[in-house]
Amino acid sequence: MNKSQQAGFTLIELVMVIVILGVLAAVALPKFVSVDTEAKAAALAGIAGSLSSASAINYAGRKVSTTKGVAIANCTDVANALQGGLPTGYSITAANITVDTTVSCTLTQTINGVTATTTFSATGVS
Repeated sequence: MNKSQQAGFTLIELVMVIVILGVLAAVALPKFVSVDTEAKAAALAGIAGSLSSASAINYAGRKVSTTKGVAIANCTDVANALQGGLPTGYSITAANITVDTTVSCTLTQTINGVTATTTFSATGVS
């Protein structure tokens, strides 16, 4: 006698797998949502660090020769020292900077209507 056996999953096994996947998705989703906020904050800090570095390098270059770098008399001038300029969605609050003085400038990030701010250092140079 030849008996053929059928192999496969029962309906209960399939439903259990779907339930387990649903629970895993519900637990993991909040972790992915918080990563978005952390990424935006890290981007803001990165741009602020780049502006501080650009200002310091520009200051050193201008002290060697006035043909190098750009003059910085306002916080907004630092964006001109940044290679590639200031990315879209970021703005710098205007504030005067006297020559050979380091001040704290404000950088604002606006993404999808959400605004965040931080500060960076800028040094005035003629």
